[in-house]
Amino acid sequence: MTSTRLRVRKIHRWFAPLMAFPLLLTIVTGFGFQLAVTTGNTQEFLWLLDLHRGKFGSINLENIYPFLNAIGLFILLTTGIWMWLQIPRHRSPSNSP
Repeated sequence: MTSTRLRVRKIHRWFAPLMAFPLLLTIVTGFGFQLAVTTGNTQEFLWLLDLHRGKFGSINLENIYPFLNAIGLFILLTTGIWMWLQIPRHRSPSNSP
């Protein structure tokens, strides 16, 4: 395995568990708040929107949380696609006479 391939795999392996919780939190809170909007219970679930935006009680990451999420997801997508493109493709034998 080449050093570049190994480096990309290490980056992906390091970022995947690091980004799992923030991305899952963003998905669940966004979905939950949208359900609250659909059912007309927006005021009772504003706390979901706070979590979705990165406000965790006294810790307020609203200004950087979306950027950290985006950068992490971009790195995961880039390294994942790069590794996927490195998979050797097998051509099927042609049935020509």
